[in-house]
Amino acid sequence: MRSLQPKQCWLPCAFFLWVGAADAEDSAELAKKALNPVAAMYSLPVQYNWDQKMGITGEGMHSVTNIQPVLPFELNDEWNLISRTILPVIDQHGQAPDGLADKTGTGDVTQSFFFSPKHPTHSGWILGAGPALLIPTGSDRLLSSRQWGLGPTGVALKQSNGWTRGILANHIWSLSGEQPNAQKVNQTFLQPFLSYTTHTYTTFGVNTESTYNWQTREWSVPVNLTVTQLLRLGGHPLTIQLGPRYWADSPEDGAHGWGFRAAITFLFPR
Repeated sequence: MRSLQPKQCWLPCAFFLWVGAADAEDSAELAKKALNPVAAMYSLPVQYNWDQKMGITGEGMHSVTNIQPVLPFELNDEWNLISRTILPVIDQHGQAPDGLADKTGTGDVTQSFFFSPKHPTHSGWILGAGPALLIPTGSDRLLSSRQWGLGPTGVALKQSNGWTRGILANHIWSLSGEQPNAQKVNQTFLQPFLSYTTHTYTTFGVNTESTYNWQTREWSVPVNLTVTQLLRLGGHPLTIQLGPRYWADSPEDGAHGWGFRAAITFLFPR
């Protein structure tokens, strides 16, 4: 008698193969969106940075935990508005002999809005541009510019064959007059980035987060090398990131040598 087992197994086997392919496709899309600053996806990155050899003594340390919620809004059939907020929580010690610079608290918020077309250009570039706002939310005068600031921001990136490359930039000027003992804000931020994502959704990346202070004419240039892994915990997607950072250039009392970065990003696909 001919066995019916192959026919009986066909439907459930096909179902599980289809589900596996769908999960792989979803994960591949999530991995790409996680690298796109203007992706139409809710996310909550929490990023920790540690740096050393700072301050007058050269023995100071500085850690910043950036809480960076990303909120997309659909404007119409062609455009999205992407809100990106950076709230830094700062801990610094040993930057002055008297210990008066030892502070822990919140820094100033940088709030950016990107108007971004829903579809890439014909050549595959994803674009976004809008205003960036500096909000003086610092909990201490040493952790804050104590000034409102405003300027333009923009991003351009391309994703293909596992590669993501692009640049994010902004420039912020002071809106209010100079506060007593506070330096006017006039700075440019440049973040070119390059990464490659493997078939296991592991991403190897390099970027710089360079800031040029037009008042002091000084650069701050940390170079970040990162490894990021897309995971699912209890069915919920997230990424975990680790890597060293090296200060290629810095003001005299700024960070020097090596530091490191660790981050976790909670993803909320629609």
